[in-house]
Amino acid sequence: MNFATEEEAWRYADELRDRVRPPEFPDRWFDVTSYGQGTQAFRAAIEACHEAGGGHVRVPPGTHPTGAIHLLSNVDLHVEAGATILFSTDPADYLPAVYTRFSAIECYNYSPFIYAFGQENIAITGEGTLDGSAGPEHWWPWVGTPEFGYREGMPWEDEDWAALQRMAVEGVPVEERVFGAGHYLRPNLIQPYLCRNVLVEGVRIVRSPMWEIHPVRCENVLVRNVSIYSRGPNNDGCDPESCKSVVISGCVFDVGDDCIAVKAGRGPDGRRVGVPCEDVLIEDCEMRYRYGSVAIGTDTTGGIRNVFVQRCRWGGEGLYFGLYIKTNSVRGGFVENVYVRDVEVSELTKEVVSIDLYHGDGHNGDDPPPIRDVHVAGVRSDRTRSAYLLRGYPEQPLRDITIRDSSFARTSRADVAIDVEGLSITGVTVG
Repeated sequence: MNFATEEEAWRYADELRDRVRPPEFPDRWFDVTSYGQGTQAFRAAIEACHEAGGGHVRVPPGTHPTGAIHLLSNVDLHVEAGATILFSTDPADYLPAVYTRFSAIECYNYSPFIYAFGQENIAITGEGTLDGSAGPEHWWPWVGTPEFGYREGMPWEDEDWAALQRMAVEGVPVEERVFGAGHYLRPNLIQPYLCRNVLVEGVRIVRSPMWEIHPVRCENVLVRNVSIYSRGPNNDGCDPESCKSVVISGCVFDVGDDCIAVKAGRGPDGRRVGVPCEDVLIEDCEMRYRYGSVAIGTDTTGGIRNVFVQRCRWGGEGLYFGLYIKTNSVRGGFVENVYVRDVEVSELTKEVVSIDLYHGDGHNGDDPPPIRDVHVAGVRSDRTRSAYLLRGYPEQPLRDITIRDSSFARTSRADVAIDVEGLSITGVTVG
């Protein structure tokens, strides 16, 4: 799809918001404490709710320890104010391994803490807390970095991650890519996979092992009024991957990696699956910490299109980029139709707009990704390293990039534009 004008693109974004509606649930309530305690209580309450035709599983005030929670169709997991779901630090509580993705590659691994596969009309709501219990003592050391608790001689993910990437290159069937017990690939906190009509609303998320909210190959996903405080390794806030029709609104991200990262599979595995991520609206969100405020990539192999960002606030000590489109000729794919408007930037360590085809593996593959139709307007920036950094390839330049009607008050480095065709900078002031 190509939009003739920015006005047409934003009308499409309005239509997207209107069609991504929250699922509705019957007025039936199942108190998890009526079914005992721990993982078995959550499982029994969810099954009872599902078998009754749907409704709400109530998690009342108090602390509720558990292992993996698997949602079923027509079930809302409602975490009341004052309630904390406290997830176990024992990896065995996330077995058996489930069909998942680790860093955008399909495999079987430890279950995400809240997981659903092939379900419809599911939700996680309420004003309570989801506590992943991760930290320097649990989960985070598996990344292999002393900053996060790793010490010489501890097990970590390097061999498993290398093995998974090798399996993807060699085309090993997914059912043979089995990790989990005896391995060290961290699970995500929330992952609906191949689901339709998904809502995550109101909850507070802390201390995740890895990515916090990671819908994969889902359709009609609404994430709103969620606050995430988790500065661990690879702690992306919300990563819709190979999804269609996603709205993320009113959220706060204070996380250890990209606040939002739109993804579409990685390398050979992304090409095999071949499902793009498209129609994503991000609005009224606050990004406080770490790498990209709104990142697109690095995992772009299936292609990404129609991403809209408006009325957001970016900035804080330690937050690097604003709009961060990052990929390379190893990852491939494409990125097209990205629209950003009305963003307030208080402080970024690097650029407000960064589109860089030399990220990571650089220009060392044979699949240079086309990046085209990126339009930014109405940015008001107080302090950044520079306004923009744009780097395409000589044989595959960035195309049709617009930055207009914006101000960048305090910058410390000149802007960069290399191998860009159709660059338009109008009504822009740079201090």
